[in-house]
Amino acid sequence: MASRSRTTTALAVLFGVLGVLHFVKPRPFVRIVPRALPRKQELVYASGVAELACAAGLLHPRTRRTAGLAGAGLLMAVFPANVQMAADLQRTGTGPAKVVAWIRLPLQVPLIRWALKAAREGR
Repeated sequence: MASRSRTTTALAVLFGVLGVLHFVKPRPFVRIVPRALPRKQELVYASGVAELACAAGLLHPRTRRTAGLAGAGLLMAVFPANVQMAADLQRTGTGPAKVVAWIRLPLQVPLIRWALKAAREGR
């Protein structure tokens, strides 16, 4: 059985915590779904399920590659929500919140790389 790195375990935990939050506290996630998309609540729940599936998949070597690739794809798919949040905070947020929202956007790149690295552990 292939071993799992600490960073992959940490990514699984991150996906797991965020996935649970989509169900326990969906409102902040619903608010950042881009306005053009319908059925925001359902999209939040679907992305929560996807995050939980990625978390579980990262924990097992047989599913790690698929889960890592899916996780990278998921991070790319939710990027528009992060842009929406930054744009909304630009209009309504305070100084620090505005800065954090914009700084957070380029941080998606290392997260995507992290997921791809985890996928390589599944080989």
